[in-house]
Amino acid sequence: MVSGPEKPTQFLTERARSFKHAFDGGGFMLRTQRNAWIHFAATVAVVLVSLWLRLNLLEWAVILLVIGMVWTAEFLNTALEAIVDLASPENHPLAKVGKDLGAGAVLVSAFIALVIGILILGPALWIKLGL
Repeated sequence: MVSGPEKPTQFLTERARSFKHAFDGGGFMLRTQRNAWIHFAATVAVVLVSLWLRLNLLEWAVILLVIGMVWTAEFLNTALEAIVDLASPENHPLAKVGKDLGAGAVLVSAFIALVIGILILGPALWIKLGL
């Protein structure tokens, strides 16, 4: 349906509501998904080490990109699991495949993030620790 121009207050109200839904989703994930706490701890550790090492802008960009990649995969996996549970409350082989594939995507993204973290943080840590 095509409508006329939005009022500025309506636009801001709808955007605020969208952000609230997004934060609700993040809160749900942190309350219900144990692996999200592992990602959270890893995120905090990597950011603190990166600050300590004083990474350059390109290194920060890559680190933040892979952190975002892992979180995005975890959010999508959590959403996929909820949708599969809704569509197939009973155990079904295809429901298992869907959930396993979602978990696999998180695993791949976390592995790539680990490799990139080692490539970027490893040499800088080596130098900083005088090894």
